[in-house]
Amino acid sequence: MVGGVKYEHTHRMIAEFIGLLIIVMAVWTQRVEKRKWMRVLGWTALGAVIGQGILGGLTVLNFLPWSISTAHATLGQMIFCIVVAMSLFTSRSWLQDSEPIVETDSTPSTPTLATIAAACVWVQLILGAAFRHSGIKLLPHLVGACVVTAVLCWTIVRVLTRYGRIDHLRKPAQLLLALLMLQLGLGFCAYLTRLVWGRDAVQPMAAMVASTVSHVAGGALVLAATVVLAIQTWRMISVHATATATQTATGKAVIA
Repeated sequence: MVGGVKYEHTHRMIAEFIGLLIIVMAVWTQRVEKRKWMRVLGWTALGAVIGQGILGGLTVLNFLPWSISTAHATLGQMIFCIVVAMSLFTSRSWLQDSEPIVETDSTPSTPTLATIAAACVWVQLILGAAFRHSGIKLLPHLVGACVVTAVLCWTIVRVLTRYGRIDHLRKPAQLLLALLMLQLGLGFCAYLTRLVWGRDAVQPMAAMVASTVSHVAGGALVLAATVVLAIQTWRMISVHATATATQTATGKAVIA
Protein backbone atom coordinates (compact mmCIF):
# COMPACT_ATOMS: atom_id res chain seq x y z
CA MET A 1 0.00 0.00 0.00
CA VAL A 2 2.59 2.54 -1.10
CA GLY A 3 2.48 5.34 -3.63
CA GLY A 4 -0.82 5.61 -5.48
CA VAL A 5 -1.99 2.10 -4.55
CA LYS A 6 -3.63 3.19 -1.31
CA TYR A 7 -5.54 5.91 -3.16
CA GLU A 8 -6.72 3.52 -5.86
CA HIS A 9 -7.75 0.88 -3.32
CA THR A 10 -9.62 3.48 -1.25
CA HIS A 11 -11.29 4.74 -4.42
CA ARG A 12 -12.55 1.22 -5.19
CA MET A 13 -13.85 0.68 -1.66
CA ILE A 14 -15.76 3.96 -1.72
CA ALA A 15 -17.09 3.11 -5.19
CA GLU A 16 -18.41 -0.22 -3.94
CA PHE A 17 -20.12 1.49 -1.01
CA ILE A 18 -21.72 4.08 -3.31
CA GLY A 19 -22.87 1.32 -5.64
CA LEU A 20 -24.50 -0.47 -2.71
CA LEU A 21 -26.27 2.72 -1.64
CA ILE A 22 -27.59 3.31 -5.17
CA ILE A 23 -28.88 -0.27 -5.33
CA VAL A 24 -30.78 0.34 -2.10
CA MET A 25 -32.02 3.70 -3.40
CA ALA A 26 -33.23 2.20 -6.70
CA VAL A 27 -35.06 -0.68 -5.02
CA TRP A 28 -36.58 1.57 -2.37
CA THR A 29 -37.76 3.98 -5.07
CA GLN A 30 -39.63 1.15 -6.80
CA ARG A 31 -41.37 0.27 -3.53
CA VAL A 32 -42.49 3.68 -2.31
CA GLU A 33 -42.54 6.03 -5.30
CA LYS A 34 -45.85 6.45 -7.16
CA ARG A 35 -44.45 8.54 -10.00
CA LYS A 36 -43.44 6.27 -12.87
CA TRP A 37 -40.75 8.63 -14.15
CA MET A 38 -39.14 8.65 -10.71
CA ARG A 39 -39.00 4.85 -10.71
CA VAL A 40 -37.38 5.01 -14.14
CA LEU A 41 -34.89 7.55 -12.80
CA GLY A 42 -34.02 5.16 -9.97
CA TRP A 43 -33.22 2.37 -12.43
CA THR A 44 -31.29 4.88 -14.55
CA ALA A 45 -29.07 5.68 -11.58
CA LEU A 46 -28.48 1.97 -11.03
CA GLY A 47 -27.67 1.35 -14.69
CA ALA A 48 -25.30 4.30 -14.72
CA VAL A 49 -23.39 3.08 -11.66
CA ILE A 50 -23.06 -0.36 -13.29
CA GLY A 51 -21.69 1.32 -16.40
CA GLN A 52 -19.33 3.31 -14.19
CA GLY A 53 -17.96 0.10 -12.69
CA ILE A 54 -17.43 -1.37 -16.16
CA LEU A 55 -15.57 1.75 -17.31
CA GLY A 56 -13.44 1.62 -14.16
CA GLY A 57 -12.49 -1.98 -14.88
CA LEU A 58 -11.65 -1.19 -18.50
CA THR A 59 -9.52 1.73 -17.34
CA VAL A 60 -7.39 -0.57 -15.18
CA LEU A 61 -7.22 -3.44 -17.69
CA ASN A 62 -6.14 -1.14 -20.52
CA PHE A 63 -3.62 0.80 -18.40
CA LEU A 64 -5.43 4.14 -18.15
CA PRO A 65 -6.32 5.07 -21.76
CA TRP A 66 -7.34 8.71 -21.73
CA SER A 67 -10.62 8.20 -23.60
CA ILE A 68 -11.96 5.53 -21.21
CA SER A 69 -10.61 7.38 -18.17
CA THR A 70 -12.34 10.56 -19.33
CA ALA A 71 -15.64 8.72 -19.82
CA HIS A 72 -15.23 7.14 -16.38
CA ALA A 73 -14.69 10.52 -14.72
CA THR A 74 -17.54 12.21 -16.57
CA LEU A 75 -20.07 9.45 -15.91
CA GLY A 76 -19.27 9.62 -12.19
CA GLN A 77 -20.26 13.29 -12.12
CA MET A 78 -23.43 12.54 -14.08
CA ILE A 79 -24.40 9.92 -11.50
CA PHE A 80 -23.88 12.52 -8.80
CA CYS A 81 -26.25 14.86 -10.66
CA ILE A 82 -28.88 12.13 -10.98
CA VAL A 83 -28.77 11.50 -7.23
CA VAL A 84 -28.97 15.23 -6.49
CA ALA A 85 -31.95 15.53 -8.86
CA MET A 86 -33.71 12.62 -7.15
CA SER A 87 -33.14 14.31 -3.82
CA LEU A 88 -34.72 17.47 -5.22
CA PHE A 89 -37.68 15.61 -6.74
CA THR A 90 -38.49 13.92 -3.43
CA SER A 91 -38.12 17.06 -1.29
CA ARG A 92 -41.11 18.58 0.48
CA SER A 93 -40.76 21.87 -1.42
CA TRP A 94 -40.92 20.08 -4.78
CA LEU A 95 -44.07 18.18 -3.85
CA GLN A 96 -45.87 21.40 -2.94
CA ASP A 97 -47.88 23.13 -5.67
CA SER A 98 -46.49 26.40 -7.00
CA GLU A 99 -47.86 28.98 -9.41
CA PRO A 100 -45.61 29.33 -12.50
CA ILE A 101 -44.18 32.72 -13.41
CA VAL A 102 -44.85 33.93 -16.94
CA GLU A 103 -41.84 35.06 -19.00
CA THR A 104 -42.26 36.35 -22.55
CA ASP A 105 -39.62 39.00 -23.24
CA SER A 106 -36.35 37.04 -23.04
CA THR A 107 -34.30 35.41 -25.79
CA PRO A 108 -33.19 32.86 -24.84
CA SER A 109 -35.70 32.20 -22.10
CA THR A 110 -34.36 31.76 -18.60
CA PRO A 111 -35.02 27.98 -18.55
CA THR A 112 -33.27 27.62 -21.91
CA LEU A 113 -30.34 29.75 -20.72
CA ALA A 114 -29.98 27.67 -17.56
CA THR A 115 -30.02 24.47 -19.63
CA ILE A 116 -27.33 25.86 -21.94
CA ALA A 117 -25.27 26.73 -18.85
CA ALA A 118 -25.56 23.17 -17.53
CA ALA A 119 -24.52 21.79 -20.94
CA CYS A 120 -21.50 24.12 -21.04
CA VAL A 121 -20.38 23.02 -17.57
CA TRP A 122 -20.76 19.36 -18.59
CA VAL A 123 -18.59 19.86 -21.71
CA GLN A 124 -16.04 21.73 -19.60
CA LEU A 125 -15.81 18.80 -17.20
CA ILE A 126 -15.15 16.49 -20.15
CA LEU A 127 -12.35 18.78 -21.34
CA GLY A 128 -10.88 18.89 -17.84
CA ALA A 129 -10.92 15.11 -17.51
CA ALA A 130 -9.35 14.72 -20.94
CA PHE A 131 -6.55 17.11 -19.96
CA ARG A 132 -5.90 15.37 -16.63
CA HIS A 133 -5.52 12.05 -18.43
CA SER A 134 -3.18 13.54 -21.08
CA GLY A 135 -5.67 13.27 -23.93
CA ILE A 136 -5.68 16.96 -24.91
CA LYS A 137 -3.67 20.10 -24.24
CA LEU A 138 -4.60 22.66 -21.61
CA LEU A 139 -5.78 25.36 -24.05
CA PRO A 140 -9.24 23.86 -24.81
CA HIS A 141 -9.92 23.61 -21.09
CA LEU A 142 -8.85 27.22 -20.51
CA VAL A 143 -11.04 28.45 -23.38
CA GLY A 144 -13.89 26.37 -22.00
CA ALA A 145 -13.40 27.95 -18.57
CA CYS A 146 -13.83 31.42 -20.08
CA VAL A 147 -16.98 30.37 -21.95
CA VAL A 148 -18.47 28.64 -18.91
CA THR A 149 -17.73 31.61 -16.65
CA ALA A 150 -19.42 34.00 -19.07
CA VAL A 151 -22.51 31.81 -19.54
CA LEU A 152 -22.86 31.11 -15.81
CA CYS A 153 -22.53 34.80 -14.94
CA TRP A 154 -25.16 35.63 -17.57
CA THR A 155 -27.50 33.02 -16.10
CA ILE A 156 -26.90 34.03 -12.49
CA VAL A 157 -27.43 37.74 -13.20
CA ARG A 158 -30.62 36.96 -15.13
CA VAL A 159 -32.05 34.86 -12.30
CA LEU A 160 -31.06 37.19 -9.45
CA THR A 161 -32.23 40.38 -11.14
CA ARG A 162 -35.57 39.01 -12.31
CA TYR A 163 -36.43 36.35 -9.75
CA GLY A 164 -34.43 37.36 -6.69
CA ARG A 165 -37.52 37.22 -4.48
CA ILE A 166 -38.22 33.55 -5.28
CA ASP A 167 -36.32 31.29 -2.89
CA HIS A 168 -36.35 28.26 -5.21
CA LEU A 169 -34.50 30.28 -7.86
CA ARG A 170 -32.45 32.71 -5.78
CA LYS A 171 -30.81 30.16 -3.49
CA PRO A 172 -29.40 27.84 -6.22
CA ALA A 173 -28.24 30.91 -8.17
CA GLN A 174 -26.42 32.30 -5.12
CA LEU A 175 -24.91 28.90 -4.39
CA LEU A 176 -23.80 28.60 -8.00
CA LEU A 177 -22.12 32.01 -7.86
CA ALA A 178 -20.21 31.06 -4.71
CA LEU A 179 -19.15 27.71 -6.20
CA LEU A 180 -18.05 29.37 -9.43
CA MET A 181 -15.76 31.78 -7.57
CA LEU A 182 -14.35 28.92 -5.51
CA GLN A 183 -13.85 26.76 -8.60
CA LEU A 184 -11.93 29.47 -10.43
CA GLY A 185 -9.60 29.78 -7.44
CA LEU A 186 -9.12 26.02 -7.23
CA GLY A 187 -8.41 25.90 -10.96
CA PHE A 188 -5.66 28.49 -10.56
CA CYS A 189 -4.17 26.51 -7.66
CA ALA A 190 -4.27 23.31 -9.71
CA TYR A 191 -2.50 25.10 -12.57
CA LEU A 192 0.26 26.34 -10.28
CA THR A 193 0.85 23.02 -8.53
CA ARG A 194 0.65 20.88 -11.67
CA LEU A 195 2.23 22.96 -14.43
CA VAL A 196 4.40 25.51 -12.64
CA TRP A 197 5.71 24.11 -9.36
CA GLY A 198 5.33 20.41 -10.14
CA ARG A 199 6.40 20.34 -13.79
CA ASP A 200 9.65 18.47 -13.09
CA ALA A 201 8.54 16.54 -10.01
CA VAL A 202 9.43 12.83 -9.97
CA GLN A 203 6.00 11.98 -8.56
CA PRO A 204 2.89 14.05 -7.84
CA MET A 205 3.33 16.38 -4.90
CA ALA A 206 0.79 16.42 -2.09
CA ALA A 207 -0.20 19.99 -2.97
CA MET A 208 -0.84 18.99 -6.58
CA VAL A 209 -2.99 16.03 -5.55
CA ALA A 210 -5.00 18.13 -3.09
CA SER A 211 -5.59 21.02 -5.50
CA THR A 212 -6.49 18.75 -8.41
CA VAL A 213 -8.91 16.62 -6.40
CA SER A 214 -10.51 19.74 -4.93
CA HIS A 215 -10.86 21.23 -8.41
CA VAL A 216 -12.54 18.06 -9.71
CA ALA A 217 -14.90 17.98 -6.73
CA GLY A 218 -15.67 21.66 -7.24
CA GLY A 219 -16.53 20.97 -10.87
CA ALA A 220 -19.00 18.28 -9.82
CA LEU A 221 -20.64 20.68 -7.36
CA VAL A 222 -20.87 23.42 -9.99
CA LEU A 223 -22.49 20.97 -12.42
CA ALA A 224 -24.98 19.75 -9.81
CA ALA A 225 -25.89 23.31 -8.77
CA THR A 226 -26.40 24.31 -12.42
CA VAL A 227 -28.58 21.26 -13.04
CA VAL A 228 -30.71 22.09 -9.98
CA LEU A 229 -31.07 25.70 -11.17
CA ALA A 230 -32.07 24.54 -14.65
CA ILE A 231 -34.66 22.13 -13.23
CA GLN A 232 -36.11 24.80 -10.98
CA THR A 233 -36.36 27.35 -13.80
CA TRP A 234 -38.27 24.89 -15.96
CA ARG A 235 -40.57 24.19 -13.05
CA MET A 236 -41.12 27.77 -11.85
CA ILE A 237 -41.09 29.75 -15.13
CA SER A 238 -43.64 29.44 -17.93
CA VAL A 239 -42.47 30.76 -21.29
CA HIS A 240 -45.60 29.90 -23.31
CA ALA A 241 -48.64 30.93 -21.28
CA THR A 242 -48.79 34.62 -22.26
CA ALA A 243 -47.89 33.90 -25.86
CA THR A 244 -50.82 31.49 -26.06
CA ALA A 245 -53.12 34.04 -24.43
CA THR A 246 -52.03 36.69 -26.91
CA GLN A 247 -52.70 34.39 -29.84
CA THR A 248 -56.14 33.58 -28.42
CA ALA A 249 -56.98 37.25 -27.94
CA THR A 250 -55.81 38.02 -31.48
CA GLY A 251 -57.95 35.22 -32.84
CA LYS A 252 -61.02 36.51 -31.04
CA ALA A 253 -60.41 40.00 -32.40
CA VAL A 254 -60.20 38.70 -35.96
CA ILE A 255 -63.43 36.71 -35.54
CA ALA A 256 -65.19 39.74 -34.11
